[in-house]
Amino acid sequence: MNAPETKLVPEGRVSSPLNEGFASPDTGSLSRRMMIIAAGWILVLLLAGGFALDRALTNLVERNFDEQLEYMLTGMIASAEVGPDGEVLFYRTLGDQKFLEPNSGLYWQISGVGHEDWPSRSLWDRSLNLQKDTFDAEPHFYDSDQFPREPLRIVERSIILPGSETNWTFAVASAREDIDSQIQQFRSILIWSFAVLGLGLFVMAALQSYYGLRPLRRIRMAIQRIRTTGTNRVTDPLPHEVQPLVEELNMLLEHSEKQAEEARTHAGNLAHALKTPLTVVNNAATARAADLPDTVIREATTMRRHVDHHLARARAVGRRAVGLARTPVCDSAEAVRRAIERLYPQVRFDIDGKRDAEVSIERQDLDEILGNLIENAAKYGGGSVFVTVDAEDTADQCVIWVEDDGMGIPEDKRVEIFDRGARLDTGKPGTGLGLAIVRDVAEIYGGGVELDESEDLGGLLVKLSLPRPV
Repeated sequence: MNAPETKLVPEGRVSSPLNEGFASPDTGSLSRRMMIIAAGWILVLLLAGGFALDRALTNLVERNFDEQLEYMLTGMIASAEVGPDGEVLFYRTLGDQKFLEPNSGLYWQISGVGHEDWPSRSLWDRSLNLQKDTFDAEPHFYDSDQFPREPLRIVERSIILPGSETNWTFAVASAREDIDSQIQQFRSILIWSFAVLGLGLFVMAALQSYYGLRPLRRIRMAIQRIRTTGTNRVTDPLPHEVQPLVEELNMLLEHSEKQAEEARTHAGNLAHALKTPLTVVNNAATARAADLPDTVIREATTMRRHVDHHLARARAVGRRAVGLARTPVCDSAEAVRRAIERLYPQVRFDIDGKRDAEVSIERQDLDEILGNLIENAAKYGGGSVFVTVDAEDTADQCVIWVEDDGMGIPEDKRVEIFDRGARLDTGKPGTGLGLAIVRDVAEIYGGGVELDESEDLGGLLVKLSLPRPV
């Protein structure tokens, strides 16, 4: 025979059949989620802001540079006139000394159709290739790479000087080295400053995440103390945002304690209830009593009655823990009526009231409650059973009346009749658990039951109150 397969379980975890197939998926860290979101938004905003700021500063630098070129071009045009031979002359010298220094990086040139280009001395043996195909009365700016390793920024304008019909193109060009250096310098500053800003924002987001999630860590420590030290509530002062979570947790702990206490009480009651019948049976068997069979049957019936009662309560408690239910009352009452009509065909049943009324109780428990009440009314009544759904106008409780035309129950017996095994009419079969089960199950769901006298039929009136759905 092969040895059973051994599963390796990581330290700190317990392997059990319940764990297999039900392992909770790792949903990740809340802090990590917050940091990823914060880092993403910081990156997007810094990139968008950096691009916008770079464009704005670049345009500002280029605009200032263009204004200087346009200022030189305007002064150049204002100093120009047409000479006797039809060529352009300057009646005054241009102010910038760089126009006289060869390859200084600042140039001007005048071109006209049918005339030779007139360049500044700074151009030396070179000339500018201007865009002079069309007449442009406004200054026109553009970049040019016509000189090797010396990118240019050029402004040109077309004009007709007085005394001449020639379309003259005036141009001023300047090397982009200075402007590109300025742009590169502030871009470097921009990148470093935004990098420091992004790092600072990320650190701030990390601190905010750590500090903001600190109450959740305190809740975890409080729950750990509950598990290890036996405390039963979370009493640490916490922020308002997580206080509702703590309150719900405390309510859950209270609910669990209540259920555990109910379970202990039920177990104790059942043990106490079974102790006496078992003792009687044991004594009769030890003494070899002549009526041993009758004693066993009698005490077994008593024990079965106790077991049925506590099982009904346990089922109701278990279903209540599942969650709130919505059960139509009339559907359950009609189903119970059809079942009881087969047992008591001579009884007349009448179900009236609000057909859409619902209660917050499981269908099985409502069937059991109404089944006990309607069967008792049919068994002990005189032949008529009335069921009225939502007989009283209450906001949170649906009141169901079950009436019969029997002898009723005296007022001084209406309390003890709810005891387990209590019966007023021993001539008819039964266990005496019906009303006890009705009371216990109704109280488990937050309802109740009362006994009164029926004004219409003269018999017993049972008022069953059950909570409405939220």
